[in-house]
Amino acid sequence: MPLKPSLFTNVYKPDVISCLADLSNDEVFTPPSVANKMLDMLPRELFCDPNTKFLDPSCKSGVFLREIAKRLIKGLEGKFPNLQERCDWIFHNQLYGIAITELTSLLSRRSVYCSKYPTSPFSVSKFNDVQGNILYHKVRHTWENGKCKYCGISQNNSLNDTERDGMESHAYEFIHNLKPEDIFKMKFDVVISNPPYQLSDGGGNGASAKPIYQLFVDAAIKLNPRYVSMITPSRWFSGGKGLDEFRDRMLHDRHIKVLHDFPDAGDCFPNVQIKGGVSYFLWDKTYAGNCAVYSHNGDKVSGPVVRPLLEKGCDTFIRYNEAISILHKVLDKHEPSMEDIVSVRMPFGLPNTYKGNPKKTSPSDVIIYVSGNDREIRGTAAYIPLNEIPKGQDLIDKYKVYIGKAGSGSDSFPHSILTKPFLGEKGSICNESYLVIGPFNTKDECSNMMSYISTKFFRFLVLLKKTTQNAPKSVYSLVPQQDLSHPWNDDELYKKYGITPEESSFIDTLIRPMDL
Repeated sequence: MPLKPSLFTNVYKPDVISCLADLSNDEVFTPPSVANKMLDMLPRELFCDPNTKFLDPSCKSGVFLREIAKRLIKGLEGKFPNLQERCDWIFHNQLYGIAITELTSLLSRRSVYCSKYPTSPFSVSKFNDVQGNILYHKVRHTWENGKCKYCGISQNNSLNDTERDGMESHAYEFIHNLKPEDIFKMKFDVVISNPPYQLSDGGGNGASAKPIYQLFVDAAIKLNPRYVSMITPSRWFSGGKGLDEFRDRMLHDRHIKVLHDFPDAGDCFPNVQIKGGVSYFLWDKTYAGNCAVYSHNGDKVSGPVVRPLLEKGCDTFIRYNEAISILHKVLDKHEPSMEDIVSVRMPFGLPNTYKGNPKKTSPSDVIIYVSGNDREIRGTAAYIPLNEIPKGQDLIDKYKVYIGKAGSGSDSFPHSILTKPFLGEKGSICNESYLVIGPFNTKDECSNMMSYISTKFFRFLVLLKKTTQNAPKSVYSLVPQQDLSHPWNDDELYKKYGITPEESSFIDTLIRPMDL
């Protein structure tokens, strides 16, 4: 029976690197198609110059070096008519890599040299050294005060050197070196890579992880090449754990010439989920100006829109080109921000591990809402003695609105962005699972606030700052407060802010209706 066309096009992948790119972990393999799109951002003349030197400082499959080699083999045909002489020159003098593990060093050499050992007769270009120009050196972490001074991994979360014999240390050479330029002792024109994204930092019973991709970007720029291009998670757009300084540098760096953003990581890496999406950029040492931004949504691409990475009046990168005009209309009214009436994490000082008592033990006990299985609707009600509430006592006897600290878990659009809010009656509190909005004087004000939260307009403005599942008070900073003497709907808000039919249609592509 013949293969179905859909099965052939969606499953069959003759390129082993395309197959590897479907694997999901913190060290995502790059599909050849993505590698080539990143290379397309570079000037063509680089691939016609026999003196251009390329470095991938975190080789996994060798796809970048392999695709560069293809371009150089074609571009240098006039300068080296003999194919073998051309290949020898390219592989010995223009392509360099640093593998992240011993396994990926073998895979990269196999991909680039057609042999895992370039001393082999099967190598397309013979080297005297088994590593060729794709190096792997086993590096140790350097511990200071219980953490690696280079990557921040916890010493308590790492096997000691004896236990790690024969195992990967995840001490990546490029970022565990005060002078990475000394690894090859040469100057590079282009540094291009898809670095590892994170390492466990020992927190959260092993579930917590520290981002490390920014360390690769910083190290690459410090090499002072002509160009840097890297693909990373997009969480740095709004900062966060270990990323605030990096975010500030990047958003103020006028050398970033091109940025391609994928809010849904699956549009870039098929079958891979990365909360907040991914992006890749081109940093050009000789350029100083606004950035050409491309926003990807499935097969649709918005851009390029040449604009600053930081819009006036905004402290974060707005990833959607179509959102810029909407945001300007909102900010031009200079209204108070919702962030001012949203609580901090743990508004009553109680962690999400605190679940309260299932039954009332005293007349003075207070209702506490904790996370339950029905998170989309409301929390599970329990009880807590009044004298056990550490803080926030001034909110207990007020009306308020509770909303989940974590937003919608969906990775595809449109989605709800936030969980459904619910009424916080007088005499109630919540644990860390929820934030408090308010306080308010009446139940009607709470109801009207919840109607506002349920609008696509509200949740769209939250999305502009929300790049992960987490939804702290800071994601509400672009949302204006409203008059709560009456309920709100999208038609009223679109009329108030002059939102066009085209703009409202764009919002519809991202935000799912919320039925309270």
